Amino acid sequence: MNFDLTDEQVQLQDAVQRWVDKSYTFDHYRATVKHGGFDRDNYAQLADLGLCGLLVAQDHGGLGMGPVEAMLVMQALGAGLVLEPLTHTFITSSVLARFAPSDLQARWLPGVASGETLAVLAWQERSSRYRPEKCEAKAAPSQQIYALTATKNIVQAGDQADAFIVPALLDGALALFWVESAASGVQTRGYLTQNGSRAADVTLNQTQATLITRDGLAALELAIDVGLAAACAQGVGLMDKTLRLTADYLNTRKQFGVAIGTFQALRHRMADMKMQLELARSMSYYATLKLGAPAAERRVALARAKVQLGQSMRFVGQQSVQLHGGIGVTDEYIGSHYFKHLTQLELSFGDTLHHLGEVSNRMGETAGVFA
Repeated sequence: MNFDLTDEQVQLQDAVQRWVDKSYTFDHYRATVKHGGFDRDNYAQLADLGLCGLLVAQDHGGLGMGPVEAMLVMQALGAGLVLEPLTHTFITSSVLARFAPSDLQARWLPGVASGETLAVLAWQERSSRYRPEKCEAKAAPSQQIYALTATKNIVQAGDQADAFIVPALLDGALALFWVESAASGVQTRGYLTQNGSRAADVTLNQTQATLITRDGLAALELAIDVGLAAACAQGVGLMDKTLRLTADYLNTRKQFGVAIGTFQALRHRMADMKMQLELARSMSYYATLKLGAPAAERRVALARAKVQLGQSMRFVGQQSVQLHGGIGVTDEYIGSHYFKHLTQLELSFGDTLHHLGEVSNRMGETAGVFA
């Protein structure tokens, strides 16, 4: 299989990397955390690069690109510790394009593409444990619109978003709704997460909403899978930079008059980290390429990818801290922030154990061993 990038993809990757190197330094990252974990100016700069419209069709003002380009972007943003939730912009673009009626697309997708509208997926509930089919939110028809009552937790940039994509039960079945943050009955409680990004608990009380689709489970599963693919790509970027930081440290730190990177035992551990990174990179490619597959095939592929990414992120992050020693967990050192990002990302869109269960549940009787 040919994994060579096209000239256009290389140019996109280089443009994003240059922006990260120039505009999103470690000092800028720390300032963003201090500012509250989200900066609208940062998000506007991503929009200026065309990234918010990456998956939006050209008819709606986007670039009309695909999952591979999104993967390249998320790798670069992961390596730069970028906090702004571009993953959710990709989710919004994909869900609206696939499931929303044409009038809803025409109304909102141009704003998503330009960066004027930040819409995020609000799907997690305290009792759901990553299961999309488990939902307590309720929707009821109300004069040609719908009224939602729900509480959603750990919504990325939830108190900064302009709109939410919300799953709720309608006539006993899961449906997906579009909710504007300015609508009556919306309450948010924002907070910083472990890695310095921003999230919020969102409460809806008889809030007006627009129906995206009654096929809510299929739409929500697509949203989660797009998020998983983005998380996998972001994890690869984080691990790649973590490995580089660790190698630089081992080649600089001296003991007994020589760089500790010359010690064979430490070199073996670095080789193990590199192996885990490359396993993760391969599964990230796999996840990205399976986004266009039929739903059943896509779901098991993304679960497999997240299992490997979860294992790799945990291994690379923990080994990096151990090889650095005490400095590896200090707030002043950039490596500790990569560790926190890797740890939190392992829990995003379902942790490793959850997806291991998903892979197990979707195995056939032969588990693929026999024809």
